Amino acid sequence: MAELAGDSSAVLAGAQMIERAQRSVVQVRSGGRGIGAGVIWNPDGLVMTNHHVVAGGRRNVTVALHDGRTFDAEVVKGSGSLDLALLRLSGEATNLSAAPIGDSDALRVGELVYAIGHPWGSVGAVSAGIIGSVGELRGRGRGSSARYVRSDVTLAPGNSGGPLLNARGEVVAINAMVFGRMALSIPGNTAGAWAAAERRPRLGIGVLPVEVPASLGKEAGTSGLVIAAVEAGGVANRAGLLVGDVLLSIAGKQLDEAETLLEALARAGDAVELKIMRGGRIVDMEVRLAESGRAA
Repeated sequence: MAELAGDSSAVLAGAQMIERAQRSVVQVRSGGRGIGAGVIWNPDGLVMTNHHVVAGGRRNVTVALHDGRTFDAEVVKGSGSLDLALLRLSGEATNLSAAPIGDSDALRVGELVYAIGHPWGSVGAVSAGIIGSVGELRGRGRGSSARYVRSDVTLAPGNSGGPLLNARGEVVAINAMVFGRMALSIPGNTAGAWAAAERRPRLGIGVLPVEVPASLGKEAGTSGLVIAAVEAGGVANRAGLLVGDVLLSIAGKQLDEAETLLEALARAGDAVELKIMRGGRIVDMEVRLAESGRAA
């Protein structure tokens, strides 16, 4: 009997989580086209959705909230390559129910996830599935690839731009398309870094991926980013970083590509911990960050 009570409690908690998350999911209409989805990214009226949802009608976008209120929306920025768009609602769209954002880098294959959207006009519909893979999907062109979360949640027209949630109700990806039998979603960390690009702290460096010698041990990992250029007077220059230093980790996260560095900087505070390799030795340093700029 106690076991049944425990199962019932878990089901109730899951249903309550979904109800909370649905308050953050919006309907996006663009240029008289069908309904896409979006998720309230912050309480002051910013909404994240797919670029393809608004690409055909950037000057005529409306957003309907869970409570029935409707607002005109401006496309603040969009990226066709990432298939992301950030909208700003007009009028008194403040103190909105913003979704909690999770860490998409922490996703694991087999993890339970949920998609919320408006498939075929069914507002706020939910589907569940598991993570199939997290990584890059390579295109036909040379060097053509994009980072995606793949899962077996059910997506249909009307789901585009809606959130993929983990079991805690955190947004871990933005649903984008169906590829074969799998749903493809843009990692939440990628979306967050892109949204924060205008105010992202800069290190003022140019980097290239490099393999790390196995002789340095497990602490160093297997790859890093070698500093190829240091901007005079920039943050890295003032902190004492040098051309030839290899960045191994930032804030405890291993570095294997520039995008990982950019995502970590987007979430950083006033200072960040770096682990670097210099002259065959591992060195820890704290770097004070400056605001503004778009590059690492």
